[in-house]
Amino acid sequence: MWVKKPEVKTGSALELPGYYRGEKKWDLIVVSEGQLILAMEFKSQVGPSFGNNFNNRSEEVLGSATCLWTAFREGRLGTGGPAPFLGYLFLLEDCPEVHKPVRNSEPHFAVDPASKGDLIQKDGRNRFMGVSYCRRYELLCRRLILERLYTSACLLLATGTRPTRISQPAADLSFRQFVAALRGHVATVLGARA
Repeated sequence: MWVKKPEVKTGSALELPGYYRGEKKWDLIVVSEGQLILAMEFKSQVGPSFGNNFNNRSEEVLGSATCLWTAFREGRLGTGGPAPFLGYLFLLEDCPEVHKPVRNSEPHFAVDPASKGDLIQKDGRNRFMGVSYCRRYELLCRRLILERLYTSACLLLATGTRPTRISQPAADLSFRQFVAALRGHVATVLGARA
């Protein structure tokens, strides 16, 4: 068995070395005999500043993954073992503002077609509506996986009401899918040195 004496860390001792910065504190890590097995990031966002916060969260998650994978390549997170599982779980406030289309500003260049949304006619002119912040987070999470920056990502929505209602806007980003990817990674790691 490859994983011996795994140390699951939550709350403290969560710092991992980076490449572009000295260290970063993750939300959950698993280390086994000097090898990083797993690192997870848990983030959330509530209103009202969804626009600024979306941009900040996007930059943060991209930077964290890039820094970690480069540190892994450089041997700072153990050597000789399989690549760690890198997970991203995001909880977004479920309120009307996150479901409304948000127009893009394109003064010089066109935005990615996935961010354009539906084409509408207004004042005799055609224009794109843009996509909601919920949809923007879906795109972000999917692309984190597609570009192999994260092994898996999960997007959950929760109301601020009592009782809280939790929903999952995308089946491929569901908690069930997230756990399935984690289980697959664990099975691979356990079998890697069997």
